[in-house]
Amino acid sequence: MRNFDFAPLYRSSVGFDQIANMLDRVLTSEVSQPSYPPYNIEKTAEDSYRISIAVAGFCENELSVEVKDKALVVSARKAEDETPRTYLHRGIATRAFERRFALADHVRVTGATHADGMLHIDLVREVPEALKPRRIEIGRQASQPRTIEATEV
Repeated sequence: MRNFDFAPLYRSSVGFDQIANMLDRVLTSEVSQPSYPPYNIEKTAEDSYRISIAVAGFCENELSVEVKDKALVVSARKAEDETPRTYLHRGIATRAFERRFALADHVRVTGATHADGMLHIDLVREVPEALKPRRIEIGRQASQPRTIEATEV
């Protein structure tokens, strides 16, 4: 395992400490990423996104969607089945899972819907007016005339 020192980055930049923390978190995380359940991330408009997760076999009360610590956490736990079943082939995975998505600054979850075995989570990026780019006009400083007083010789 490699450890990187981001101290030089902190010294030569202002306000980029989150990027260094994110890089550190990515480099120290597990190498293998879970592949269950499959999901899509799509951009639906200029500042809105949708995460679609295939959750076949789960109903709404078995799914959980939470936002905590700048992360979207989607989890599912199948309720215990009262009747024992004998499967000849079991291809639909209904095992418990937890999937985390890191949320960027100013991204807010607006809602979640469950239909046709898919869980759709809608997100919107809302950048505050103070952080939006704005043009600064460059003005000219009017030079004031200087008066030179004459002295008698």
